[in-house]
Amino acid sequence: MTARDRELSLLEHLQELRNRMYFMAIAVAVMTAISFTFAETMIRILLLPSGLATCQTLAPTEGFATFMRVALFAGIALAMPVIVWQLFAYIDPALLPNERRFVLRLGPFVVLLFVTGMAFCYFVLLPQALGFLVNFGRSVFSPELRCAEYIEFVTIFILAMGIVFEVPAIMFALVRVRIVSRERLASMRRYVFLGVFLVAALITPTPDPFNQTLVAIPLYVLYELGLLISRFAGGPRAAA
Repeated sequence: MTARDRELSLLEHLQELRNRMYFMAIAVAVMTAISFTFAETMIRILLLPSGLATCQTLAPTEGFATFMRVALFAGIALAMPVIVWQLFAYIDPALLPNERRFVLRLGPFVVLLFVTGMAFCYFVLLPQALGFLVNFGRSVFSPELRCAEYIEFVTIFILAMGIVFEVPAIMFALVRVRIVSRERLASMRRYVFLGVFLVAALITPTPDPFNQTLVAIPLYVLYELGLLISRFAGGPRAAA
């Protein structure tokens, strides 16, 4: 038995968790500091889906706070590989050798899902949603975006879709630790199909069915992808 595999006490587990969270916080802080120097460029990029070139500030601190929000958003996104690695390092002692190999192979897939979710939101969902919201009632409204509210809306929406795209990895984990069986998940298809449209209606910022369908269809595809990779999670645990 190696030091990595030995059983830890509760206090040692808490100490280990604290150390992992400490490294994750450092990674986010470093990436946020680096991202702050490019915050203006990122704000211009985030404004592109709205079709407007600028946004307005209404408070003395709003400009700086908006730069910090964008930098923190980018810092979390850029630090995601470190966050995923630290989470793996924390659960690693509880894994058997075959499970460690599989989780290591799954790690890049988890990061890829997160990046894909953010890209899907930026390139597909945001232009559609903002095209509806910004142009709604344009005959009587003059669209002028407030920077703080717009950046908050956009960054939360993008990060949320990145997290939502982790559904296949979550399903695999649930099957692997025997919380639920793949067969049980597969038997819930009809309810999931209805559920994704309900979830899409809640998280989509526009009330029109087109944008809600744009969200619902990828969610259901992610569910089916989760079922597919869960085929490799339900086998008997090998001896250490």
